[in-house]
Amino acid sequence: MEASLSYLKELFALGNTDIKTYSPLTLAYIGDAVYEIVVRTVLVEKGNAQVNKLHQRASKLVKASAQSEIIEKLKEDLTEEELAVYKRGRNAKSYTMAKNATMSDYRRATGFEALMGYLYLTEQWERMLQLIKKGIEKGETDGREVPGK
Repeated sequence: MEASLSYLKELFALGNTDIKTYSPLTLAYIGDAVYEIVVRTVLVEKGNAQVNKLHQRASKLVKASAQSEIIEKLKEDLTEEELAVYKRGRNAKSYTMAKNATMSDYRRATGFEALMGYLYLTEQWERMLQLIKKGIEKGETDGREVPGK
């Protein structure tokens, strides 16, 4: 199987949409899923555990406040293009909000997810994974569990 989105697009007869036409909330929608699958994969690959414990560990990393902290620590490492995508996501008008999150955390988390979605859809997977790893490792100093450690 090809390691690209082109196989998925071919299999499901999807067109090639210009990434710039996606709304930041659409990018955040896919970015949320991509980030969660990366976190879950790392946790599962660390070793077999009860599903409830895996869920608790993953939840600490995927909640809005954690994503907000991660993006704040990553901002200095972002390219101009990545920072622009993040800001579009952060500034998008959403009519929902995560429970147990402040509005500012939720907006920053939406920006983070939009960036993850953008990197995924543009097949910049290595960069996406580097940023996720760096962000999670920087969060280690905040007392969060770090997958892969």
